[in-house]
Amino acid sequence: MSARVADTEGSHLRVVRGDERPAERATGRSRDRADLSSRRTVFVLLASAGALTVGGLIMVFSASYVFAEVQYGSSFLFFQRQAAYAVGGAVALLVTSRMRYSAWQRLSVPMLAGTCVLLVMVLNPSIGQEVAGSSRWIALGPVTIQPSEIAKLTLIAFGATMLAKKGNRLDDVWHVILPLLPVAALVCGMVYLQPDLGTTVILAGSLVLLLFSAGVKLRYLLTSTAIAGAAAAALIANSPYQLARFHSWLHPWADPKGMGWQLTQSLIALGSGGWTGVGLGASRQKWLYVPNAHTDFIFSILGEELGLIGEIVVLVLFCALIFAGIRAAARAPDVFGRLLAAGIVSWFGLQTLVNLGAVTGLLPITGVPLPFLSFGGSSLIVSLAAVGVLVNIASTSASPRRSTARSARQRRRAA
Repeated sequence: MSARVADTEGSHLRVVRGDERPAERATGRSRDRADLSSRRTVFVLLASAGALTVGGLIMVFSASYVFAEVQYGSSFLFFQRQAAYAVGGAVALLVTSRMRYSAWQRLSVPMLAGTCVLLVMVLNPSIGQEVAGSSRWIALGPVTIQPSEIAKLTLIAFGATMLAKKGNRLDDVWHVILPLLPVAALVCGMVYLQPDLGTTVILAGSLVLLLFSAGVKLRYLLTSTAIAGAAAAALIANSPYQLARFHSWLHPWADPKGMGWQLTQSLIALGSGGWTGVGLGASRQKWLYVPNAHTDFIFSILGEELGLIGEIVVLVLFCALIFAGIRAAARAPDVFGRLLAAGIVSWFGLQTLVNLGAVTGLLPITGVPLPFLSFGGSSLIVSLAAVGVLVNIASTSASPRRSTARSARQRRRAA
């Protein structure tokens, strides 16, 4: 029996027996290609998320040091906090990337229950911290927790778990509705009461896209979207503040020193950047002209300082992250992994779209942060943890033997 060393793709070597069948060699090559593709997907996920996080640290400092010095007497305040959040997010990414994604099936219900408790607590005036008329945070000493950010990941995990269990019964509308719709309505309702319409839209929109990924009939999705849109319109019409913001979005220059101030200053910042920008740190609009310059409107300061080229680089990084997430979903070993990855990708894509639409005036201002770039501990840590989940799914898809064994164990437990 002879043996020889055969080159495979990349730098790996595989020992091939002389009597090895062509089909076995083809299987080995296919496995090597799958491993290489998985490693590329993981690399793109980590590189794009890492680049966005580092870029966010730079832009948070640049956009916030004037406001931090005027308001708190320390130019580095927000940068130091964001750096600490980035370290915490890196730890969360490491943990979730090494934790089997199937564990989220077992943890989804208790984690969602815990999130609902936090959402109830934040509505309590004695517990919730109110900022600018919204009670969205729970203060724990110098650290604040925003439960609505945690709800994004836990609701997606719960939705993926429920839909994966339904199997081929999604043609029945009641299997789609129960128990997912009442739970989602409860979570979205508590977030809206903070009030936080922007995050409510992200939660509901991500869930609709998750249902689409699961193969729910299009007529069900269109009907539910129409009902949700009508409900949102009614809520806006009955809220003087939301209605005023909606009108300021339609006609920002009609009241440029009032309700249209934030959008008009954002557009001035973007228009001032040109192709290459005015230079990193040289923004004029961050001198207390653009409200929330280091949070929701950080992209306008980025556009002013780094210009259209800097904006394109950021958009390319987001596209790379979302594309890699889609590849992880498409190659997931099982239905739950595919739905979990699809839900996370939908969340990232939708939130990025809503934030950039508000900054550029294409969509109403909703107060949604830009993932990885905007200042905010809960947003950054939860987002990086979600990237770790995608990394684990992408890594698992390259191990067909482990995936087959795990699927067999799951079938035995279900039986």
